[in-house]
Amino acid sequence: MDMLHAPPRPEEAGLPPESMGLTSLGPARPIGEILRERLHLSTEQVQQTLAFARAQKMRFGDAAVALGHASADAVLVALAEQFQYPYSPQGRHSASNELVMLTAPFSPQAEAIRAIRSQMMRHVFRHNERQRALAIVSPDSGDGKTFLAANLAVALAQMGGRTLVVDADLRGPRMHELFQVSNLAGLSSAMVGRADTQLIQPVHDIPGLFVLPGGVAPPNPLELIERSAFGNLMRQLPTHFDHVVVDTPAASYGADAQAVADRCGATLLVARKNDSRVAALRGLVGSLAQSPAGLVGVIVNEF
Repeated sequence: MDMLHAPPRPEEAGLPPESMGLTSLGPARPIGEILRERLHLSTEQVQQTLAFARAQKMRFGDAAVALGHASADAVLVALAEQFQYPYSPQGRHSASNELVMLTAPFSPQAEAIRAIRSQMMRHVFRHNERQRALAIVSPDSGDGKTFLAANLAVALAQMGGRTLVVDADLRGPRMHELFQVSNLAGLSSAMVGRADTQLIQPVHDIPGLFVLPGGVAPPNPLELIERSAFGNLMRQLPTHFDHVVVDTPAASYGADAQAVADRCGATLLVARKNDSRVAALRGLVGSLAQSPAGLVGVIVNEF
């Protein structure tokens, strides 16, 4: 793992437990106090909002919006601060709109991601068991595989653990675009022994989330994945991170996805509703079921 210069855990770096986001979170601040500071509300406006909320049996944030003292987006930002989770309103350059866990945390898509996270915590990232990497695979491009991998990584990081998303789609890497990190060097660099820079990069504004981008697209992606170096990497990374999520190329491009899955500890299959071909899906399920990693579930993407 030295070749990737993995960021040290807080306890390894001599940092306090609070820096892990797991302990000493402290009591939540009232949303009224947060909105007053952020929007410079007067005492009169705060009292008016409180009175209106009580009379109408509404939450403070909804009352502030109804009275015109705050926008709905400002309330979401305040809630994010109150409950200590990353949030980036749609339209801001700091987050891609595909990252619904940041831009639309109360949407049906985000709730579906949370449900998947819960299942993965039960079946893949369980405590007191051998840590495993989770490969996300799909039959074809456009099935939502990268969307799921990115948002699942954000959702896992929001729980407080150190989470790494690995872009093993060396045919068309996109994680660097979604998380706005450099792609000058990445997984492909590590596979050819050119890891002379900080390949694993932290994601700004999302504590505990890191990205290993794909790097420059190589002419021989399958050969790189099938080298022992990749297998060794997939065994080492889970010892440095609480959760490791791995994006893969679509299975229709070749054997890359299967090769990646074989070297991860678990595999999650994504298919698109009314689009994925049954024959291709059955064939992929059959091959993944025989993988050393094992198939932990199939997700039907309706979005």
